[in-house]
Amino acid sequence: MITGAASGIGREAALLFADEGARVVVADRAREAGAAVVATIESAGGQARFVATDVSCGDQVAAAVAEAERSFGGLHVLFNNAGIFPDADGSPVDTDEAVWDQVMQVNLKGVFLGCKYGIPALLRAGGGSIVNTASFVAVMGAATSQIAYTASKGGVLAMTREIAVEYARQGLRANALCPGPVDTPLLQQLLSDPAARARRFVHLPMGRLAQAGEIARAALFLASDESSYVNGATFMVDGAITSAYVTPE
Repeated sequence: MITGAASGIGREAALLFADEGARVVVADRAREAGAAVVATIESAGGQARFVATDVSCGDQVAAAVAEAERSFGGLHVLFNNAGIFPDADGSPVDTDEAVWDQVMQVNLKGVFLGCKYGIPALLRAGGGSIVNTASFVAVMGAATSQIAYTASKGGVLAMTREIAVEYARQGLRANALCPGPVDTPLLQQLLSDPAARARRFVHLPMGRLAQAGEIARAALFLASDESSYVNGATFMVDGAITSAYVTPE
């Protein structure tokens, strides 16, 4: 089950996982785009189901998990990927309470709900892997403030570690995937301003954004048995941003 699977990293992950033989529940609010992902998977001979899902609503998340068990016999991988980054998310003094609440509802509560309803299903299936999308901003500060987003992703890191430890002896692993800036519609909108683009690109050691498929391949590793002893990790896929002091000219 992949949340936020209608676009960006989630879409690429859904297609990649299906190509590797997974049967995929595409959980997203975007009905047309989500159905298109399912159609693409099915046209390639794969199996997928779309479930309209607002991850901030427990009933809808529970329904998506139930669909995974009903359609495919069990849930083995949970990729809590859905997230938002509103334009109005700025500094602590400039960000409205409503924006803060909205970001927390999706980015943090959404991951909590995925785990709340997904963990029992994973345990019923004999264990499995949880991959929670956090971010590189959860481990470093930025003067280009996005306070609600940053705080929500920090919460994802802490929650993931706790889940990893609690369920480690029950065949369940949980890891936090921390992408650097990714070339997705969400970020493209922000970087449409040349000044904002230049402000950020100077800090990218590799001189480019990540592609969504690159992050999806990292998620596939964490979801698979290839990472069987990776648990509770803050798994950085950031092109060395968090390692940089001075970047190449």
